[in-house]
Order: sequence, then structure tokens, then C-alpha cells
Amino acid sequence: MNDNTIPDIATATSMLHGAIRQIEFARQYTLELLEATPQDVWFDVPEGLPTNVAWQVGHLTVSQYGLLMFRMRGRRPADLDLIPGKFRKSYSRQSVPKSDRKLQPSPDELYERLSQIHKLAMEEVAAIEPAILLDPVDMPYAAFPIKLGAIMFCPMHELIHAGQIGLLRRALGLSPVR
Repeated sequence: MNDNTIPDIATATSMLHGAIRQIEFARQYTLELLEATPQDVWFDVPEGLPTNVAWQVGHLTVSQYGLLMFRMRGRRPADLDLIPGKFRKSYSRQSVPKSDRKLQPSPDELYERLSQIHKLAMEEVAAIEPAILLDPVDMPYAAFPIKLGAIMFCPMHELIHAGQIGLLRRALGLSPVR
């Protein structure tokens, strides 16, 4: 397989298993950071930084839904309860983090939705039909412009945001986790 070749189904299936392990690793690291971050600082935007922990959690929720559920099988009616439009707009790529706690879900609600989407997304990815891994997608993706590439991008994206959570923690005066 050279750089321009889409993998065959057997290779894509094997790569999927590796991507699932990477997704789980990235999530565990994110959870480690969140568990070490007091919820009373989740909405604080440190001077010189454009974000806060609450936005990072909401954004990871929306993006994991988008990469692992919506891109794989489209939007289902039940998804509107999982990721309501207002939630999606509040934490999408071009949204602006807010520090007003009254305008957002609580840290417990954000954490619960993050966990719920992750659980459902991982169940769906584990049960994915291998042939659809080769279906084309638009950016963002990693390595291949196919559904497998969207799945492969998910842990990379999460680790980018875990790094931002780590930076936020330091800017808030908290010690590093690792």
C-alpha cells in the first residue's frame, strides 16, 4: 500500500481495531485530566487564552458524535436528544467559549453527555460493517479520505484538546497530571 492507495477491507478492519485502541487511550487521558481539574474552574478563561475546560468538554462531545456516529451512519431522530442543536452550536468548531455558567450545562451535565456519547459511539464503531469503512468522506480525516480516516482522526483530535486542557490547567495554577 503506497501513500495514495485506499486500504482493502481486511487492512481497513485491522486499522479500525488499532484506531479503537487509540480512541480509548485518548479518552482515558482526557478523563485523567478532567478528574484532576476542580469543576469550579471549568468555566474560567485564563488571561491570554481563548478557551475554558467546559468548552473543551462540550467540543469533544460534539466532535466525537460527528466523527464516530454522524459520519458513519448519518443523523437519526434520537440524535436530537443526544446532541440538541443548541448544544452542537455552542461547542462546534467555530463557537466561542463562554464563561457565564448560567448559559451552559453544568460540569456534571457536560461530563455525563461526554460519557454517554463516548459509550454509544464506541458501541457503534465496534459493530460497524467493514465495507462502509471505505466510503468517502470530506475533511476532517486522517490519512485516507474515507470513513476509516474519520475514525482515525478522532483520537488525534481528542489528544489535541487534551493538550489544551493540560495548558488550561497550568494557566489556572494547577499541577501537571503527567
